[in-house]
Amino acid sequence: AHYAANRPLLTEGLRALGFGVDQGDGAFYAYADASRFTNDSLSFCLTMLEAGGVAASPGVDFDRTNGHRYIRFSYAGSRDTMEKALDRLASFLRR
Repeated sequence: AHYAANRPLLTEGLRALGFGVDQGDGAFYAYADASRFTNDSLSFCLTMLEAGGVAASPGVDFDRTNGHRYIRFSYAGSRDTMEKALDRLASFLRR
């Protein structure tokens, strides 16, 4: 129930920021298309963590062919954590 409540919060928030993401029925993560922002998800995730304070996994960890375009965001945290992460991500993307 916790994940089910966080899933739409994160996916809708990511969409509003410009990521391509399906609702999906995965375990506890959103696999987001970040090609609008980068073609190197590993570098993007490192910079996003360092400069934006948001941790996520680069898609290349899961797909060696197309993963450079994707980022995996977890929604296993609290609602407050999801909201803070989306706010931080929005600030990071404005830079």
